[in-house]
This record gives sequence, C-alpha cells and structure tokens, in this order.
Amino acid sequence: MTTTATATDYAALFTATQQASYALGALAPAATDALLRDLAAAVRAETPFLLAENARDLALMPAENPNHDRLRLTAERLAGIATDLENVAALPSPLGQALSDKTLPNGLHLRKVRVPLGVVGIIYEARPNVTFDSMALCLKTGNACLLKGGSDAAYSNAAALAVAGPVLERHGLPRTVATLLPPERAATEALLGAVGFVDVVIPRGSQGLIDYVRQHAKVPVIETGAGVVHTYFDESGDLAKGAAIVANAKTRRVSVCNSLDCLLINEHRLADLPALAAPLAAAGVEVFADAPALGALAGHYPAALLAPADEAHFGTEFLALRMAIKTVPDLAGALAHIARHGSRHSEAIISETAAHIDTFLQRVDAAAVYANASTAFTDGAQFGLGAEIGISTQKLHARGPMGLEELTSYKWLVRGDGQVRLG
Repeated sequence: MTTTATATDYAALFTATQQASYALGALAPAATDALLRDLAAAVRAETPFLLAENARDLALMPAENPNHDRLRLTAERLAGIATDLENVAALPSPLGQALSDKTLPNGLHLRKVRVPLGVVGIIYEARPNVTFDSMALCLKTGNACLLKGGSDAAYSNAAALAVAGPVLERHGLPRTVATLLPPERAATEALLGAVGFVDVVIPRGSQGLIDYVRQHAKVPVIETGAGVVHTYFDESGDLAKGAAIVANAKTRRVSVCNSLDCLLINEHRLADLPALAAPLAAAGVEVFADAPALGALAGHYPAALLAPADEAHFGTEFLALRMAIKTVPDLAGALAHIARHGSRHSEAIISETAAHIDTFLQRVDAAAVYANASTAFTDGAQFGLGAEIGISTQKLHARGPMGLEELTSYKWLVRGDGQVRLG
C-alpha cells in the first residue's frame, strides 16, 4: 500500500490536525468517555474487517521476521484493544487537575493545572495496536494526534482509522483529530520538521528508529527506548520463584520491549542453573552462555539450543526466543553489568535478602525496577494506566509507561484584584 504527498499536502494535514486540536478543548470529559466506549464497540463490530486488512499486511512479511508477532492481530487481541479503550474511558480525566494551589502574600491566587500538550506525533513500526492506544490516550487528554505508522502495517493502520472516523464524526469531532500520515519515509521527515504544528513527537520501535528521530527532529521528542532487559538471580534467590519469573519474562511474548534478554546468575548458584533454565528449554529458547554458565548447562540443556556467548550478545535486544546468560560474582557485579549494557527500561532481581533487594531497587537506573517479579509487567495497562503511548527511558517530562498524565503539560492560572508589581 503506497501513498504520496507533497510538502504542501503535509502542511495542510498538519494545519488541519492543529485546528482539530482546538475542537477537542470544547469536549466535556463525559462526552470523550462516551466516544471511547463507542469506539470500543466499533472495534468489536468491525473485527472481521480489521483482521482481513491485517492479513494483507501479514502476507507481505516473512513469518520469521521478529516484527511478525507485533504486526499480527487476532480476535483475542482486538478484544483486548476494545477492553483497553473502555478502561481508558473509565479512568478519571487528568485535565484541569490542580498540581498546586496557593495564595501569595500579595493576594495573588495561583493554581497550576494540567492541560493538553496540543498535537502529539507518534512514529511507530509494525504495531497496529499503537494506532488505537494512541487515539484513545490522546482523545482522553484533549490532544490531537498525527500517526506515522510503518509500511509493514499500512493496511492495518488505515483500517483502524476507517473504523474510528465515523465514530469521531458521530460525536461531533472532525476526523482530523487523529490523522494517519502516509507510510513513506518523507512523512517522517515532514513530521520531524513540523515546527509550529507539532508539540511533541514520540517514537516507538527499534533503536534505529529512535536514534533517527533523535538525530533529525526539530520538534521536541520523548524517547521510548528499546528494552535490553536483565534479571539477576542472587545468591539467596528462590529457585521455584526464579524459574517461573525467568520463563515468564522471556517467553510470555518475545517480540515486546519488556521481554528478558540476559539472565545474570550469581556464581554460587551455578549448580541450580539447569533447573532454573529448564522451562526455557521446554519453550525452545536458544541460549548464549558465558563459559561458567555454559559448563553448568552442558549435558542438561539441549545442545542444539546452547552456544557460547560473545561480547556482542550482552547488550542485545533479541526480540526472539533467544537470550544471553552471564555469570557474576555478586550483586556488585550484576549492578556493574546492568550499568554497562542496560537500556534503562526494565531490570529485575530475584533474591530473599532484603538488603540486596533494597540496594538493587535504589541503585539500578531504569524506568521500572523489580524485585521477585517478572519484567513482563512493564506495560501501561498492567500499571493501571488503561493503555500506554510508549515506555519512556529518558528522565525529562516522563519516565516508564506513558499514560494520561504523561500526555499533559500544565499552565499557571493567576487571579488577582488589581495587583501591580513594584520594583
């Protein structure tokens, strides 16, 4: 599926979306919630159409491509999308929430309140669910959105907008409050240069995409970084907990950014590594192990799935049934490895030593840090945010799963009674 647009066309699209963002300001929260519930109903009603269009995209992508699972929609996944839309509708609106309320000695009354960002651009790859998540979160927060999906999901994304358009119009909004840009690269370049039209751009996808956006954007960017995820099995780690957590973090869904990439194991627990890794073997996970871990697994892990690790395996986001194993001498060694190879996304410790858990939680620099739980929980819906527009790995404005609050800014409302500043 291909479309073309000239520079003038992009300016017109951006202008229309910016104008539409003003219409959102007049929509009452209850009306927005009703719209989102209607959109959820439309997703359920149009499931056959959405699946048929998604199949057109899937037919063009090899099944072994790591993005194939991300691209694939199923009836179950669409039902989950509809439920997420309803969950967002059920959440309280952050708009108008007072972050600060005070009266100065001179009588001026100051309130700091949440307001929309304005126009949010989202650049993403083969993830058609992002189209619905972005629309829901942006509508709920009074933001218009410019959606730049990848060519791999062109039919799926267009189908999503075809389902959403009539719902928007029935609720008195122009379709341009959610604009799907052409899948071509020129649209990305136009969006990144849309100064005066776009308030922030959020990239979701590979490290290559994120790096490209950071290097070329002339508008503000919130990075949702790739996930190079570690779990450290401490000397006091519970084996049953550890086996379940590691297997869940690695195999629940391998193509997502919160999936496990590297198991760090305390050298004093190498004898337990075969039992710890047994569920991984059952799931067909290919393991790249350093020398001590390789020795511990030899004869206990399928030889066809076991290989020596090299330095390149540490710091790799696999997005597949592959992972690395690194032996560390102690907690300090685990912390040093994470500091060197982590991406500040999600990290975990499995330990029964309270002091080690506290040190790990305090010292690890990541958006989400876990103790005795799977990193698979790094997700907006799982965190009670309804959905997410991305998982920010930066520290300015937002960090971690970005829900409603993270899609707002604030302004100061100042009320006086004739005060003037002297001096």
